[in-house]
Amino acid sequence: MTINRVSSIEVRKINRNAIYKFLYKRDPISIQEIAQTLNMSLPTVTQNLKELQERDLIIETGLFESTGGRKAKAITFNSHKYAIGLDITRNHVGIVLIDLSGKLIKNVRKQYPFVNSKEYFAGVGNLVQQFINDCTIESSKILGVGIALPAILSADKQMVNYATVIDFKGGSVKDFCEFIPYPCILSNDANAAGFAELWNEDDIQNVVYLSLNNSVGGSIIIGKNIFSGQNQRSGEFGHMTIVQNGRTCYCGQKGCVDVYCSAKILSDSTNGNIAEFFKLLRSNNEPQRTLWEEYLSHLVIIINNLRMLYDCNVILGGYAGAYMDEYIDQLRELVSKRNSFEVDGSYLHVCKYKLEATAVGAALQHVETFINNI
Repeated sequence: MTINRVSSIEVRKINRNAIYKFLYKRDPISIQEIAQTLNMSLPTVTQNLKELQERDLIIETGLFESTGGRKAKAITFNSHKYAIGLDITRNHVGIVLIDLSGKLIKNVRKQYPFVNSKEYFAGVGNLVQQFINDCTIESSKILGVGIALPAILSADKQMVNYATVIDFKGGSVKDFCEFIPYPCILSNDANAAGFAELWNEDDIQNVVYLSLNNSVGGSIIIGKNIFSGQNQRSGEFGHMTIVQNGRTCYCGQKGCVDVYCSAKILSDSTNGNIAEFFKLLRSNNEPQRTLWEEYLSHLVIIINNLRMLYDCNVILGGYAGAYMDEYIDQLRELVSKRNSFEVDGSYLHVCKYKLEATAVGAALQHVETFINNI
């Protein structure tokens, strides 16, 4: 029988990582509380905290009030490392800077139509470098650049297996890396946004994220992990058929969700301005009111189908989803009427990230990797 023994170095690494993750999710806390909660000895905690402090990964923020003895030091993680996220779309590039906590520090969105050429990727590299310069961040503090695409990726996230929204089938992360001097990771755009929604949400394990962007997509998250599917195609909700022999989708099929529930259905009535659409809708203007009623009639079918399939919370995101807060009660009432088992639609929620969720989620891939490797 083979006995696998864990070396003392591995034990120290496991303890160090456990302590760091504990600090990451909490307000400043004392050494004694860390030791007690994690069931570690004070010397073990103290030694690991010393190593983390030497690496500039934790900081002391002051002293707690005395309970009779020496005042305890207040310790927390140091958030002063950063990640860049890109949201690559057909016509724009969104760029964000987040810190180690996931906080959005700065964002820009540039009109920059996608072209599968070296000139385009060089231009993206220039946009990233200019953005970093504007943020006045030291390059040594940047963990990497996450790049989200409206595409189906290979299992190792290195190649693009399928892309119709942008002409990038067969493309590679290397196309971006050539002009971006930081570690780069590719993500599917809807998976990135779904990942962002569950970041630091300890009480939510399973969720379906429905991305209502200019193309409809989604993400299935089970046990806090993205379920990619056998062919990396899970969550392609935009290509479910909801109207037999309906309108023609960009994919060539008829009656797809994308034809009825993309954000473009709404924003095309206001020259591509989704905010203007909802402004006119609030005033009960036409054709916005009629468009909205038709939009909802299809959206509630999709939401109910997702609830029946996965039996978990459904989050509405994307350009259109970000405006759903004021309509959530109406939506919950409508979906409850279609549900065979439930009398309310409380499982339905609106995204917490209203701005650049996709780019934030792409950047968080680097943050997760960094935290797991402390």
